[in-house]
Amino acid sequence: MHGRRNPFIAQEGVPLLGLVFVAAILLIGYSNPWHALFPAAIFVLLYLVFRDPHRAIPSVALGVFSPVDGEVIEIGRTDNGETGAPALRIVIKVDTLGTYTARSPVEGTIKDLGKKALWLQTDEGDDVVLKFGGYRLGLAPRALAKFGERLGQGQRCAYLRLTRVAEVQLPADGKVLVEQGQLVAAGIDVIGTVPSPR
Repeated sequence: MHGRRNPFIAQEGVPLLGLVFVAAILLIGYSNPWHALFPAAIFVLLYLVFRDPHRAIPSVALGVFSPVDGEVIEIGRTDNGETGAPALRIVIKVDTLGTYTARSPVEGTIKDLGKKALWLQTDEGDDVVLKFGGYRLGLAPRALAKFGERLGQGQRCAYLRLTRVAEVQLPADGKVLVEQGQLVAAGIDVIGTVPSPR
């Protein structure tokens, strides 16, 4: 599954980039061209924030992929995860200049789509949750998928909107494959595995 494809940048960023680009052109044509340097710098910054690069997603059986670009800042266990069951937790600090689009950690069907979490269930019946926190400017991530929809490993699933932290919860009998302080890339790095089918 390839998911929704954006042309180099997330669609949410197109209006802002267009506005800044027009401002730069107007300054070049009707004012001192040096005045266009400021909007040009803003354009580059916005491009870095909204960029949505193509990723070659590997196929890894039972693999749980990093949903974001960033750094693993916490690994732990909770007795009461988002699904109510014990879970392993992997918390990732989101790289602000990483990809603007979050990717599905596993292949599965969306069982719940809350404002702060995406609950996926694999074909084997394993529950994996992608949870967000630390919103800048009060902007929560925006889902690109709907309840009951099926997502593939690494498929685009949400716009991050400058979210600071992403947390992946996998079954307590799964396995964590990353360490605290490790840098990970969305849709490329495998951060854990769900249990083997019984």
